[in-house]
Amino acid sequence: MSQATYLAPADAARELGVSAKALRLWEDRGLLTPGRTIAGWRTYGPSEMARAREIAALRGLGLSLTQIAQVLDGDAEELEPALAAHQSGLEAQVHRLADTIGRVRTLRETLAAGAAPALADIVRLQAPAPELIAAFDLPWPWGGERFELHGLRPLTWIVGPLGSGKTKLAERLAREIPNAAFVGLDRCSTFADDAHRDRVGKTLGWLAEDGAIPSEPLKGLMTALEDDRPAALVVDLIEHGLDEPTQLALAAWLRRRGREARPIFAMTRSSAMLDLAAAGQDEAIIFCPANHSPPILATPRAGAPGYEAVATCLGAPAVRARTEGVIAFRPPAA
Repeated sequence: MSQATYLAPADAARELGVSAKALRLWEDRGLLTPGRTIAGWRTYGPSEMARAREIAALRGLGLSLTQIAQVLDGDAEELEPALAAHQSGLEAQVHRLADTIGRVRTLRETLAAGAAPALADIVRLQAPAPELIAAFDLPWPWGGERFELHGLRPLTWIVGPLGSGKTKLAERLAREIPNAAFVGLDRCSTFADDAHRDRVGKTLGWLAEDGAIPSEPLKGLMTALEDDRPAALVVDLIEHGLDEPTQLALAAWLRRRGREARPIFAMTRSSAMLDLAAAGQDEAIIFCPANHSPPILATPRAGAPGYEAVATCLGAPAVRARTEGVIAFRPPAA
Protein backbone atom coordinates (compact mmCIF):
# COMPACT_ATOMS: atom_id res chain seq x y z
CA MET A 1 0.00 0.00 0.00
CA SER A 2 1.42 3.40 -1.00
CA GLN A 3 2.28 5.86 1.74
CA ALA A 4 0.07 8.95 1.95
CA THR A 5 1.64 12.21 0.77
CA TYR A 6 1.77 15.17 3.12
CA LEU A 7 2.53 18.60 1.70
CA ALA A 8 3.97 21.79 3.14
CA PRO A 9 1.79 24.92 2.74
CA ALA A 10 3.72 26.23 -0.29
CA ASP A 11 3.49 22.87 -2.06
CA ALA A 12 -0.19 22.43 -1.19
CA ALA A 13 -0.97 25.94 -2.46
CA ARG A 14 0.89 25.28 -5.72
CA GLU A 15 -1.03 22.04 -6.33
CA LEU A 16 -4.35 23.75 -5.61
CA GLY A 17 -3.58 26.79 -7.73
CA VAL A 18 -4.08 29.21 -4.84
CA SER A 19 -1.73 31.15 -2.58
CA ALA A 20 -0.40 30.06 0.79
CA LYS A 21 -2.10 33.19 2.14
CA ALA A 22 -5.45 31.77 1.00
CA LEU A 23 -4.82 28.53 2.88
CA ARG A 24 -4.07 30.49 6.04
CA LEU A 25 -7.26 32.54 5.56
CA TRP A 26 -9.34 29.38 5.15
CA GLU A 27 -7.79 28.05 8.34
CA ASP A 28 -8.51 31.29 10.22
CA ARG A 29 -12.16 31.06 9.15
CA GLY A 30 -12.44 27.46 10.38
CA LEU A 31 -12.92 25.94 6.92
CA LEU A 32 -9.71 23.93 6.86
CA THR A 33 -7.59 22.42 9.62
CA PRO A 34 -4.11 21.34 8.52
CA GLY A 35 -2.16 18.71 10.39
CA ARG A 36 1.00 19.48 12.31
CA THR A 37 4.44 17.91 12.26
CA ILE A 38 6.24 17.06 15.48
CA ALA A 39 8.01 20.41 15.12
CA GLY A 40 4.65 22.19 14.81
CA TRP A 41 4.79 22.97 11.06
CA ARG A 42 1.55 22.88 9.08
CA THR A 43 1.09 19.91 6.78
CA TYR A 44 -1.65 18.89 4.35
CA GLY A 45 -2.49 15.24 3.88
CA PRO A 46 -5.05 13.55 1.58
CA SER A 47 -8.10 14.53 3.67
CA GLU A 48 -6.98 18.15 4.05
CA MET A 49 -6.23 18.42 0.34
CA ALA A 50 -9.64 16.96 -0.53
CA ARG A 51 -11.34 19.56 1.66
CA ALA A 52 -9.13 22.32 0.23
CA ARG A 53 -10.13 21.32 -3.34
CA GLU A 54 -13.79 21.59 -2.33
CA ILE A 55 -13.20 25.08 -0.91
CA ALA A 56 -11.25 26.15 -4.02
CA ALA A 57 -14.04 24.90 -6.30
CA LEU A 58 -16.72 26.75 -4.35
CA ARG A 59 -14.53 29.86 -4.28
CA GLY A 60 -14.25 29.59 -8.06
CA LEU A 61 -18.05 29.78 -8.27
CA GLY A 62 -17.94 33.14 -6.49
CA LEU A 63 -19.15 32.09 -3.04
CA SER A 64 -18.04 34.06 0.00
CA LEU A 65 -16.26 32.25 2.82
CA THR A 66 -19.41 32.43 4.92
CA GLN A 67 -21.43 30.88 2.09
CA ILE A 68 -18.78 28.17 1.64
CA ALA A 69 -19.02 27.31 5.33
CA GLN A 70 -22.79 26.89 4.95
CA VAL A 71 -22.39 24.61 1.91
CA LEU A 72 -19.77 22.50 3.66
CA ASP A 73 -22.19 22.12 6.58
CA GLY A 74 -24.81 20.69 4.21
CA ASP A 75 -26.82 23.82 3.30
CA ALA A 76 -26.86 23.88 -0.53
CA GLU A 77 -29.19 26.89 -0.86
CA GLU A 78 -26.32 29.24 -1.73
CA LEU A 79 -25.31 27.07 -4.70
CA GLU A 80 -28.26 27.92 -6.95
CA PRO A 81 -27.38 31.57 -7.83
CA ALA A 82 -23.69 30.69 -8.11
CA LEU A 83 -24.37 27.78 -10.46
CA ALA A 84 -26.80 29.90 -12.49
CA ALA A 85 -24.13 32.56 -13.02
CA HIS A 86 -21.58 29.88 -13.92
CA GLN A 87 -24.00 28.33 -16.41
CA SER A 88 -24.60 31.73 -18.03
CA GLY A 89 -20.86 32.21 -18.53
CA LEU A 90 -20.45 28.74 -20.00
CA GLU A 91 -23.37 29.28 -22.38
CA ALA A 92 -21.79 32.51 -23.63
CA GLN A 93 -18.61 30.56 -24.41
CA VAL A 94 -20.64 27.88 -26.18
CA HIS A 95 -22.35 30.50 -28.37
CA ARG A 96 -18.99 31.97 -29.37
CA LEU A 97 -17.61 28.52 -30.14
CA ALA A 98 -20.72 27.56 -32.14
CA ASP A 99 -20.32 30.71 -34.24
CA THR A 100 -16.71 29.79 -35.03
CA ILE A 101 -17.69 26.22 -35.90
CA GLY A 102 -20.36 27.56 -38.26
CA ARG A 103 -17.78 29.69 -40.07
CA VAL A 104 -15.42 26.72 -40.40
CA ARG A 105 -18.29 24.64 -41.84
CA THR A 106 -19.01 27.35 -44.41
CA LEU A 107 -15.35 27.45 -45.49
CA ARG A 108 -15.28 23.66 -45.92
CA GLU A 109 -18.46 23.78 -48.00
CA THR A 110 -16.82 26.44 -50.19
CA LEU A 111 -13.80 24.18 -50.70
CA ALA A 112 -16.03 21.17 -51.45
CA ALA A 113 -17.75 23.21 -54.14
CA GLY A 114 -14.39 23.75 -55.85
CA ALA A 115 -13.89 27.39 -54.86
CA ALA A 116 -11.13 28.92 -52.75
CA PRO A 117 -12.36 30.70 -49.64
CA ALA A 118 -11.30 34.27 -49.02
CA LEU A 119 -8.13 34.45 -46.97
CA ALA A 120 -9.72 37.18 -44.85
CA ASP A 121 -12.35 34.66 -43.72
CA ILE A 122 -9.60 32.26 -42.66
CA VAL A 123 -7.83 35.00 -40.73
CA ARG A 124 -11.05 35.73 -38.85
CA LEU A 125 -11.07 32.16 -37.54
CA GLN A 126 -8.08 32.98 -35.34
CA ALA A 127 -8.37 34.85 -32.07
CA PRO A 128 -8.83 38.52 -32.94
CA ALA A 129 -5.96 40.86 -32.23
CA PRO A 130 -6.57 42.95 -29.12
CA GLU A 131 -8.37 46.16 -29.95
CA LEU A 132 -6.47 49.43 -29.57
CA ILE A 133 -8.27 51.09 -26.65
CA ALA A 134 -6.13 54.17 -26.07
CA ALA A 135 -2.93 55.70 -27.46
CA PHE A 136 -1.23 58.85 -26.21
CA ASP A 137 2.11 60.50 -25.51
CA LEU A 138 3.10 59.86 -21.91
CA PRO A 139 2.93 62.88 -19.59
CA TRP A 140 5.66 64.05 -17.20
CA PRO A 141 7.72 62.40 -15.66
CA TRP A 142 8.19 60.53 -18.91
CA GLY A 143 9.78 62.09 -21.96
CA GLY A 144 6.73 62.00 -24.20
CA GLU A 145 7.14 58.36 -25.27
CA ARG A 146 4.14 56.78 -26.96
CA PHE A 147 1.93 54.50 -24.86
CA GLU A 148 -0.69 52.17 -26.32
CA LEU A 149 -3.28 50.09 -24.50
CA HIS A 150 -4.51 47.08 -26.45
CA GLY A 151 -7.53 45.19 -25.17
CA LEU A 152 -9.32 45.40 -21.84
CA ARG A 153 -9.29 42.88 -19.02
CA PRO A 154 -11.87 42.79 -16.24
CA LEU A 155 -9.08 43.69 -13.82
CA THR A 156 -5.85 45.58 -14.55
CA TRP A 157 -3.43 46.52 -11.78
CA ILE A 158 -1.22 49.61 -11.98
CA VAL A 159 1.96 49.14 -9.96
CA GLY A 160 5.18 51.07 -9.48
CA PRO A 161 7.48 52.49 -6.81
CA LEU A 162 7.03 55.93 -5.30
CA GLY A 163 7.71 58.62 -7.86
CA SER A 164 7.33 56.30 -10.84
CA GLY A 165 4.43 58.29 -12.30
CA LYS A 166 1.72 55.64 -11.83
CA THR A 167 -0.82 58.19 -10.60
CA LYS A 168 -0.20 60.38 -13.64
CA LEU A 169 -0.65 57.33 -15.87
CA ALA A 170 -3.88 56.37 -14.10
CA GLU A 171 -5.33 59.86 -14.52
CA ARG A 172 -4.40 59.92 -18.20
CA LEU A 173 -5.90 56.47 -18.81
CA ALA A 174 -9.17 57.67 -17.30
CA ARG A 175 -9.22 60.54 -19.78
CA GLU A 176 -8.24 58.48 -22.82
CA ILE A 177 -10.33 55.32 -22.36
CA PRO A 178 -13.81 55.99 -23.81
CA ASN A 179 -16.43 56.74 -21.15
CA ALA A 180 -14.06 55.91 -18.28
CA ALA A 181 -14.14 57.60 -14.86
CA PHE A 182 -11.34 58.28 -12.39
CA VAL A 183 -11.97 57.36 -8.74
CA GLY A 184 -9.72 59.48 -6.54
CA LEU A 185 -8.95 59.14 -2.84
CA ASP A 186 -11.84 61.42 -1.85
CA ARG A 187 -14.71 58.93 -2.08
CA CYS A 188 -18.22 59.74 -0.95
CA SER A 189 -21.39 57.67 -0.70
CA THR A 190 -23.66 59.45 -3.17
CA PHE A 191 -26.07 57.15 -4.97
CA ALA A 192 -27.34 57.68 -8.51
CA ASP A 193 -30.66 55.96 -7.78
CA ASP A 194 -32.27 53.26 -5.63
CA ALA A 195 -30.88 50.46 -7.81
CA HIS A 196 -27.38 51.82 -7.24
CA ARG A 197 -28.00 51.90 -3.47
CA ASP A 198 -29.24 48.30 -3.56
CA ARG A 199 -26.16 47.09 -5.46
CA VAL A 200 -23.85 48.75 -2.96
CA GLY A 201 -25.74 47.23 -0.02
CA LYS A 202 -25.64 43.76 -1.54
CA THR A 203 -21.93 43.95 -2.27
CA LEU A 204 -21.10 45.31 1.18
CA GLY A 205 -23.00 42.35 2.62
CA TRP A 206 -20.99 39.89 0.54
CA LEU A 207 -17.73 41.57 1.57
CA ALA A 208 -18.72 41.44 5.26
CA GLU A 209 -19.42 37.72 4.94
CA ASP A 210 -15.93 37.35 3.49
CA GLY A 211 -14.30 39.09 6.43
CA ALA A 212 -14.35 42.77 5.44
CA ILE A 213 -14.66 45.30 8.26
CA PRO A 214 -17.45 47.86 7.56
CA SER A 215 -16.11 51.40 7.28
CA GLU A 216 -16.79 54.69 5.53
CA PRO A 217 -13.76 54.27 3.19
CA LEU A 218 -15.10 50.89 2.09
CA LYS A 219 -18.62 52.23 1.59
CA GLY A 220 -17.31 55.16 -0.45
CA LEU A 221 -15.17 52.89 -2.61
CA MET A 222 -18.00 50.44 -3.30
CA THR A 223 -20.34 53.33 -4.13
CA ALA A 224 -17.91 54.27 -6.90
CA LEU A 225 -17.30 50.68 -8.06
CA GLU A 226 -21.02 49.84 -8.22
CA ASP A 227 -21.92 52.95 -10.22
CA ASP A 228 -22.78 51.39 -13.61
CA ARG A 229 -22.71 54.65 -15.60
CA PRO A 230 -18.98 54.70 -16.56
CA ALA A 231 -17.84 52.09 -19.10
CA ALA A 232 -14.57 51.61 -17.19
CA LEU A 233 -13.14 52.73 -13.86
CA VAL A 234 -9.61 53.81 -12.96
CA VAL A 235 -9.08 53.74 -9.18
CA ASP A 236 -6.36 55.61 -7.33
CA LEU A 237 -4.75 53.43 -4.60
CA ILE A 238 -7.69 51.08 -4.20
CA GLU A 239 -6.65 49.94 -0.70
CA HIS A 240 -6.72 53.51 0.70
CA GLY A 241 -8.22 53.46 4.21
CA LEU A 242 -8.87 49.70 4.23
CA ASP A 243 -7.44 47.18 6.71
CA GLU A 244 -5.95 43.85 5.64
CA PRO A 245 -9.06 41.63 6.10
CA THR A 246 -11.06 44.11 4.04
CA GLN A 247 -8.40 44.21 1.33
CA LEU A 248 -8.39 40.41 1.09
CA ALA A 249 -12.19 40.32 0.78
CA LEU A 250 -12.15 43.13 -1.80
CA ALA A 251 -9.53 41.34 -3.90
CA ALA A 252 -11.67 38.20 -3.91
CA TRP A 253 -14.73 40.23 -4.96
CA LEU A 254 -12.84 41.89 -7.81
CA ARG A 255 -11.83 38.49 -9.16
CA ARG A 256 -15.25 36.86 -8.80
CA ARG A 257 -16.95 39.38 -11.11
CA GLY A 258 -16.19 37.23 -14.20
CA ARG A 259 -14.85 37.78 -17.70
CA GLU A 260 -17.72 39.93 -18.88
CA ALA A 261 -17.39 42.42 -16.03
CA ARG A 262 -16.77 46.12 -16.58
CA PRO A 263 -13.02 46.83 -16.71
CA ILE A 264 -11.44 48.18 -13.54
CA PHE A 265 -7.93 49.63 -13.43
CA ALA A 266 -6.73 49.56 -9.82
CA MET A 267 -3.57 51.23 -8.60
CA THR A 268 -2.06 49.36 -5.65
CA ARG A 269 1.01 48.91 -3.52
CA SER A 270 -0.48 46.14 -1.36
CA SER A 271 0.30 42.44 -1.59
CA ALA A 272 -3.08 41.77 0.03
CA MET A 273 -4.81 43.35 -2.96
CA LEU A 274 -2.48 42.01 -5.65
CA ASP A 275 -1.42 38.54 -4.56
CA LEU A 276 0.82 37.55 -7.46
CA ALA A 277 0.39 33.86 -6.66
CA ALA A 278 -3.40 34.19 -7.03
CA ALA A 279 -3.53 36.42 -10.12
CA GLY A 280 -5.57 34.81 -12.91
CA GLN A 281 -5.85 34.96 -16.69
CA ASP A 282 -8.43 37.75 -16.52
CA GLU A 283 -5.93 40.09 -14.85
CA ALA A 284 -3.20 42.30 -16.30
CA ILE A 285 -0.46 44.36 -14.66
CA ILE A 286 0.85 47.68 -15.92
CA PHE A 287 4.22 48.34 -14.29
CA CYS A 288 5.77 51.82 -14.12
CA PRO A 289 9.58 51.50 -13.71
CA ALA A 290 11.46 53.68 -11.26
CA ASN A 291 13.76 55.01 -14.00
CA HIS A 292 10.78 56.42 -15.95
CA SER A 293 11.14 54.03 -18.81
CA PRO A 294 7.76 53.59 -20.53
CA PRO A 295 5.24 51.47 -18.58
CA ILE A 296 5.22 47.79 -19.51
CA LEU A 297 2.78 44.90 -19.21
CA ALA A 298 4.11 42.49 -16.59
CA THR A 299 3.06 38.86 -16.31
CA PRO A 300 2.29 37.54 -12.79
CA ARG A 301 4.52 34.50 -13.23
CA ALA A 302 7.91 34.04 -11.58
CA GLY A 303 10.67 34.60 -14.10
CA ALA A 304 8.51 36.60 -16.52
CA PRO A 305 9.69 40.10 -17.54
CA GLY A 306 8.81 42.62 -14.87
CA TYR A 307 7.68 40.06 -12.28
CA GLU A 308 10.45 40.65 -9.75
CA ALA A 309 10.16 44.44 -10.13
CA VAL A 310 6.41 44.29 -9.46
CA ALA A 311 6.95 42.05 -6.43
CA THR A 312 9.37 44.55 -4.87
CA CYS A 313 6.70 47.30 -5.09
CA LEU A 314 4.15 45.31 -3.11
CA GLY A 315 4.04 44.87 0.65
CA ALA A 316 1.70 43.77 3.39
CA PRO A 317 -0.70 46.48 4.62
CA ALA A 318 1.20 46.80 7.91
CA VAL A 319 4.41 47.47 6.01
CA ARG A 320 2.81 49.90 3.58
CA ALA A 321 1.26 51.85 6.47
CA ARG A 322 4.76 53.09 7.32
CA THR A 323 4.86 55.08 4.09
CA GLU A 324 1.24 56.27 4.20
CA GLY A 325 1.11 59.79 2.84
CA VAL A 326 4.72 59.80 1.65
CA ILE A 327 5.18 61.68 -1.60
CA ALA A 328 8.23 61.30 -3.81
CA PHE A 329 9.31 64.66 -5.18
CA ARG A 330 11.73 65.30 -7.99
CA PRO A 331 12.22 68.92 -9.04
CA PRO A 332 11.74 69.53 -12.75
CA ALA A 333 14.84 69.87 -14.84
CA ALA A 334 16.11 73.43 -15.17
